[in-house]
Amino acid sequence: MRNASMEEQWLSSHFSGGNQTYLDEMYEAYLADPNSVPEQWRSIFDKLPTVNEEVTTDTPHKPVRDHYLLMGKTPKLATNTVAPNLITEHERKQVRVHQLATAYRFRGHQRADIDPLGLRKKVSVPDLEPKYHGLTLADMESVFQCSNLYIGKKEAPLKEILGAMESTYCCSIGAEFTHIVNTAERRWIEQRMESVRSAPEYSIDARKHILERLCAGEGMEKYLGSKYPGTKRFGLEGGEALIPLMDELIQRSGSYGAKEVVIGMAHRGRLNMLVNILGKNPADLFDEFEGKSFLSEGSGDVKYHQGFSSNVMTSGGEIHLALAFNPSHLEISAPVVEGSVRARQDRRNDPKGDLVIPVNIHGDAAFSGQGVVMETFQMSQTRAYGTGGTIHIIINNQVGFTTSRREDARSTEYPTDIAKMVQAPIFHVNGDDPEAVVFVTQLAVDYRQQFKRDVVIDLVCYRRRGHNEADEPAMTQPMMYQQIRQHKTTFELYANKLKQQGVVSAEEVTALVNGYRDALANGEHVANALVKEPNSALFVDWKPYLNQPVVDEFDTSYDLKELQELAFKINTPHEGFPLQRQVNKIMEDRGKMAKGALPINWGFAETLAYATILQQGMPVRITGQDVGRGTFVHRHAVWHNQNDGSTFVPLAHIAEDQPSFDIYDSFLSEEAVLAFEYGYATTMPNALVVWEAQFGDFANGAQVVIDQFITSGEHKWGRLCGLTMLLPHGYEGQGPEHSSARLERYLQLCAEQNIQVCAPTTPAQVFHMLRRQIVRNLRKPLVVMSPKSLLRHKDAVSTLEELAEGHFHTVLDESNADIDKKKVDRIVLCSGKVYYDLADKRQKEEATNVAIIRIEQLYPFPEEQMLDVLSQYKKVKDIVWCQEEPMNQGAWYSSQHHMRRVIQRVSEKLYLRYAGRDASASPAAGYMSLHLEQLEQFLNDAILNIQ
Repeated sequence: MRNASMEEQWLSSHFSGGNQTYLDEMYEAYLADPNSVPEQWRSIFDKLPTVNEEVTTDTPHKPVRDHYLLMGKTPKLATNTVAPNLITEHERKQVRVHQLATAYRFRGHQRADIDPLGLRKKVSVPDLEPKYHGLTLADMESVFQCSNLYIGKKEAPLKEILGAMESTYCCSIGAEFTHIVNTAERRWIEQRMESVRSAPEYSIDARKHILERLCAGEGMEKYLGSKYPGTKRFGLEGGEALIPLMDELIQRSGSYGAKEVVIGMAHRGRLNMLVNILGKNPADLFDEFEGKSFLSEGSGDVKYHQGFSSNVMTSGGEIHLALAFNPSHLEISAPVVEGSVRARQDRRNDPKGDLVIPVNIHGDAAFSGQGVVMETFQMSQTRAYGTGGTIHIIINNQVGFTTSRREDARSTEYPTDIAKMVQAPIFHVNGDDPEAVVFVTQLAVDYRQQFKRDVVIDLVCYRRRGHNEADEPAMTQPMMYQQIRQHKTTFELYANKLKQQGVVSAEEVTALVNGYRDALANGEHVANALVKEPNSALFVDWKPYLNQPVVDEFDTSYDLKELQELAFKINTPHEGFPLQRQVNKIMEDRGKMAKGALPINWGFAETLAYATILQQGMPVRITGQDVGRGTFVHRHAVWHNQNDGSTFVPLAHIAEDQPSFDIYDSFLSEEAVLAFEYGYATTMPNALVVWEAQFGDFANGAQVVIDQFITSGEHKWGRLCGLTMLLPHGYEGQGPEHSSARLERYLQLCAEQNIQVCAPTTPAQVFHMLRRQIVRNLRKPLVVMSPKSLLRHKDAVSTLEELAEGHFHTVLDESNADIDKKKVDRIVLCSGKVYYDLADKRQKEEATNVAIIRIEQLYPFPEEQMLDVLSQYKKVKDIVWCQEEPMNQGAWYSSQHHMRRVIQRVSEKLYLRYAGRDASASPAAGYMSLHLEQLEQFLNDAILNIQ
């Protein structure tokens, strides 16, 4: 049961029997005109549910909601039906008035004043003209019913109705929401906007607060511009309204009882956000501008890619803010944020997403141009990746680097049109109208919290300088920048407005500017409501995982009896749950494996690894295309009832109090899904997080995630990550698209013990490898060249004892008892599936002079373990590296220096040679005959030295 927020305590004190009549009258007044009630009550009434919305015991402001739902006083839709033969001319015009009002809801945004520069070419919108609907000037004084509108009256003259709709939908806000199919959601937006004409009246204190936040936004940029002229900072000039927007978003989220807000954004305005919203000490930022390093190790990153976290106080209590680290790959941080949010929600047992809110801040050109945006939207309502709705904010500079022509930038009217695919409402807002910006922020937060769906704020602004501060924008945008040079800043415009209204004096504005500048100069914190001693319960404890030694041969043994008990528990189908015939046979075989009657295959060993991890109290999450069954029909972690289609996940039912076991078949995305899982793994250190590619080469589509996050995140940002990637790899003659997981790419990225790259060849090895990944506290990404044909290879088996005892072996010595080490004169080094091809060839040729040694971990390279193995062979004259990949691919180029260094320690006379396919532009042959010919050739070379 959560503690009551300060807002709820205040509410309870007012909600007593003696005040009920007063509350009724106030709510009736709110329905007629929201501006007629105090701002604090309006904020509460805004959050009341719509008709038919379910109210739970956790619903904020439950006392008021219960009361008004029982009283039947939530807005209801009025419907009027008239028999056709009784329709009068006035009634026909009544229909046309309704059509005109509906047109404003559909197309009013096209006439809205959303461009602060006035450069936007407004299209002709005939639907918004009265004459288009058969209405004339003579009808302006005629009174029509408007019960289907939320303007506070049941009937009004046409001119008043038109004025209300024009003010609501063609002002500083252009709303797109009629693409939403859910009627309740559309009606909710109509009511919220029309009832206040999209311009609620804010108190003097609220307006002064907006001015102060605009002053902070502008003051930061001016200070940095004068102190560090010409230095890149990707400033927010022109988009300063983002600061009051984010301030309102955080405070409003906190009023709902949210505990965390996770933010992703590119570099535009990032430094401003860090200082003015998250509370980074300005002195630390200035030190970074002067080139000082705070890293004891790692490479670091530029200041406008850095992440940050802090806590601020809201009316609903303390809230944790996290700004995700971000590379320059534009939108790629968005799915990372979603993954981090899902992990936080899972940790808090927050399946609806009430407590952790994702916010992604985008650039307009990137939002419409980057495919990962579509992939991230596609996640929003899925089981595996949903986070209860994301608030998207677009800093719409109306130019992408040097491109502002719409015909070059996109094919859609707005950069936001991609959001319509998930029926997200879109609020375009003029960045020079900060009160309108705050209003749409309130709308967005309320919509997200009420409907748990994505929502978009399109902050239409401009970029006062070039792409960066050293860039001259007039080279390519002469007309735009003529206008910008003459244009007053948002702060100036709003300060002048408030001075004219008598809200502030010129002296107060000057004092505000000087006070902020002095605070910066003194290195003081300038974020509002910053908590200096944050609640540690809001953070993830990474201490057990920091500065851990790399111990390859880590004990991952498991009690044999307990292992057998687990095996029976997860492989025994329940009565009344019929499995498909082949699946049932697999389960029967696994039962025999558990008894020791059959050797253990790959799928069973992998499943047992997950079971033991769960039994030891650590959660497991697996996603990817077809992971439930397994692309190659080996896993069967999800059972499907053949009678009714229901599913059962045995690993999720090991014990009542077990950790979560989540396994989801992903939608057909690699980039967004892998980024999501990276974000999840960086936030949930105690969970084994696995992403499996359908085929290893599919990871090619996620190369940005691999390059910018997985392999370099620790050294750029100090972010630990234990993500495991299973990449099916192996040459079985299936052509160039489904043979290679491109091992060479991962090995090329290896340095400073950043990741682990393994190619296990036995079920026992995969069992211990997976257990090692989570049982030891070292958190490094694990890239696995997992098998395809080996999943059912007759020799790729292990015993129960091999699972129960020992650890993962980075190097596997010769295992054939017929090979006498004293008589071996040739050693073949290899990795992965090719071992079994080599073993078959050796047996066929009776080449007992050849030993085959498997390198199961290619990075960090196991030099000492390899030295121990090679040192046992005293008569070796020839040593060869054999791989099935072409010479310019696989492990050869990236690993030969490691192997040669070890070989030189054994004997300076030995020279490592290569046996494998010739260099190739393609990963593999497309014809089976050619595949087999190449295979036979390099096997002869490796085993018989026939070249």
